[in-house]
Amino acid sequence: MIDILLQLDRQLFLFLNGLHHPALDHVMIFASAKLSWLPLYIMLLYLIIKQFKWQSILILILVALLISISDQLSVRAFKYVFERPRPCHEADLQPLIHLAAGRCGGAFGFVSSHAANSFALATFIWILLRGIYRWTGYVMFGYAVLVSYSRVYLGVHYPGDILAGGLLGVLAGGLVYAVYVVWGRYLCRQSC
Repeated sequence: MIDILLQLDRQLFLFLNGLHHPALDHVMIFASAKLSWLPLYIMLLYLIIKQFKWQSILILILVALLISISDQLSVRAFKYVFERPRPCHEADLQPLIHLAAGRCGGAFGFVSSHAANSFALATFIWILLRGIYRWTGYVMFGYAVLVSYSRVYLGVHYPGDILAGGLLGVLAGGLVYAVYVVWGRYLCRQSC
């Protein structure tokens, strides 16, 4: 069964990676770069500070903790455990891959740290702001999907790496939000 899933993952990767166009190469390289999203992060920072005032300090600490958790889990609990090579490191796939950025990254790809981190942030922010700014779910999950898809487009992750990374991120985002609710209630009891 595992072999069938891996083969399907490989075929889906080749199909999706094969849907490339020179005009999209730069868009996907941009989408995959961490600093490209700085305007989004600044806008989120503004909205959080505007809405939560002093509690924004706690929220920002939890966001930093969230990204650390999702990033470290994706590497230490998955990549170093499963040691699944990235598609661009597979010798038999290399001639078939469109490697738009010209580089492959680390040896292992399961799970995608980009997917884990972007879905963790998207989940946390969406839950945090959904009652205030309804559009945040569309923006945040659109951001996470674009970042994640760019990794397949660039030839550095299988779709399964993305799906598992996204699931890890959603779980991490939900758990850290639960910590925020509990911690926020405790702090409110102390000072509200």
